[in-house]
Amino acid sequence: MKTLLFALFPLMLFAQKKQTDSTKTEILNEVVITANRSANQEFQTPNSVKVLNKKYIKIYSPRTTPEALMGVNGVFVQKTNHGGGSPFVRGLTGNQTLLLVDGIRLSNSTFRYGPNQYFNTIDPFSIEKIEVLKGGGSVQYGSDALGGTIQVFTSEPEFDSRLKVNLMGRLATQGMEKTARGEINYGSESLAISASFGYRNFGDLVGGKLTGRQSPSGYDEQMGNLKAKLKLGKGLLTMAHQYFEAKDVPVYHKVVLENFAINEFQPQRRNLSYVKFNQKNESKFFSETSLIASLQMTFEGRNSLKNGAIRLIHETDKVYTKGLTTNVFSKLSDKWTANSGIEIYYDLVRSTKIDAPASNTSSEAPKTLRGLYPDNSTFLNYSLYSLHQFIQNHWQFSAGLRYNGFSIIVPDATIGKTSLSPQALVPSASGAYLIGSKSNIYVSYNAGFRTPNVDDLGTLGIVDFRYELPTNNLKPEKSNNYELGYKFRTSRFSAATALYYSDLRDLIARIKVPNQVIDGYSVYRKENIEKANIKGIEAEFEGLISKELKTYGGVSYTYGQNITKNEPMRRIPPLNGRFGLEYRKSNFFVRSEVLFAAKQDRLSQGDKDDNRIGKNGTAAWQVVSIYSGYEYKWLNINLSAQNLTNKDYRTHGSGINGVGRSLWLTLNIEI
Repeated sequence: MKTLLFALFPLMLFAQKKQTDSTKTEILNEVVITANRSANQEFQTPNSVKVLNKKYIKIYSPRTTPEALMGVNGVFVQKTNHGGGSPFVRGLTGNQTLLLVDGIRLSNSTFRYGPNQYFNTIDPFSIEKIEVLKGGGSVQYGSDALGGTIQVFTSEPEFDSRLKVNLMGRLATQGMEKTARGEINYGSESLAISASFGYRNFGDLVGGKLTGRQSPSGYDEQMGNLKAKLKLGKGLLTMAHQYFEAKDVPVYHKVVLENFAINEFQPQRRNLSYVKFNQKNESKFFSETSLIASLQMTFEGRNSLKNGAIRLIHETDKVYTKGLTTNVFSKLSDKWTANSGIEIYYDLVRSTKIDAPASNTSSEAPKTLRGLYPDNSTFLNYSLYSLHQFIQNHWQFSAGLRYNGFSIIVPDATIGKTSLSPQALVPSASGAYLIGSKSNIYVSYNAGFRTPNVDDLGTLGIVDFRYELPTNNLKPEKSNNYELGYKFRTSRFSAATALYYSDLRDLIARIKVPNQVIDGYSVYRKENIEKANIKGIEAEFEGLISKELKTYGGVSYTYGQNITKNEPMRRIPPLNGRFGLEYRKSNFFVRSEVLFAAKQDRLSQGDKDDNRIGKNGTAAWQVVSIYSGYEYKWLNINLSAQNLTNKDYRTHGSGINGVGRSLWLTLNIEI
């Protein structure tokens, strides 16, 4: 560390002497919203919650939104391809972990079991903060939160601010990134507006010393955001639109390992428009009310062409989601508050497949076939919920209940029309005892569920390394999540640890159909046949060594067992964590850290059959990186040196290796 500081001493000489609130080294007690759908101090929340604020995101300048979660205690990020990234929360991912944006479900009825790329459709430069609620969320937000809930809050335009223009550019060595982005903000006394647009070109990902350039893995993407806020008496009206599109995103391991000439997402697109109205009132029953109406469209195109084949397959899946959420915050007394509301989401799924000649010179007409999902499938999700918080001296209690109903219609020509109406009634309860003002111990129980969706019921085609058939007789997956935790906090040191246990039942699993092979792939069908449990421990700390120097770290261990098969659960992350030091003086900082994971050779048969993992599992790795930044008036410079030892490594379950030794330079100009 002394050598590093000496090397950076010339930059430190130019740093301003005055230390500002935005740059000083400190221990923060974050305000969290996701755990109870209302603002609470993280330290006093009887749940395991991790907050990534704007300062944190600025330090790491993550390439994508999933990569912002790398190293977060209790979260493990898998990357099937360079244009994806799927966060595991306590051993679960995909449609078993709920994703939200500004209080609106990103998770829809085509989210698949296992890793996916949808979290990558959130513009990382638009993020104000990310909250990770581990082991909960079904009572608060409904289906899919078996492992937990991740919510992204996008930046808000500011009132009473002058016209501001922000220009950003980023470059990486070996052509791995070229990014340009512009943002404009304007605020008056009653109106605030922000608008942004960015374009990004990612070259092939270059791995460690033996890996080298991984081709094809590069792609392009663009994104835009528009948000306006208007004060209306005691109310606040917010209107927003988010746009994201990635083009020609290769699935690297398919091309390298499965004899594909082309296997790519083209395009991966998401549009979200919403209107939100908040109003504060004098009534204790309706202290604050909010209403969100949203319209979201996800568009996923896939191109695939085997080597030597003469026909190109192009699949498209479009999901149109209408949402309506109303929430009432009640301050019933000084010791009792509540959040209650109604949520309704409706999905329409359009899915097609086109089998066309690979050559433009062919006179043969393209064929339109059945898509991955039955076209015109619908998914209605409606629910009522109520969450209550009680404070009595040193005790704090939370309890909640949600009723969730569904109407799912999948008109499949192969097995006939499927019509399901599952229901769920799920509770949660937690309690914390504040030991003075510096520590607390808490226990929590969260029931969870995940209703079968269109992907479960209607998939027909190649998924990962299998050929999947549709089914029509599934029921919801269920979980009971238990947690015991301890939190400690002073002005100079904070620490937290948690023990957790999840009992999972009626899990939907792919079952191999004996003696059936289609297009060279074994055939599978889904059934509710499995029971499993997951248990683990998490611990993290943060401490000030001096006014300028901070140390931090954390470690997480997850153990998953499939009871039905008497084998490990699939894709369970290995022991992992990080440790680091941060030096911050005036408007300059430097952070050095090591990110690590143990080997994972405790594998299910599905892991061994997965060509991204293999029978020997994933090797252990340690990656050392340095992040630094400097602010001067209108200029902000961030420089990161990643994987200094040029280590070859792969996060468990990924289809591509991690980045090798590289430099990433980000410039922000605000005028």
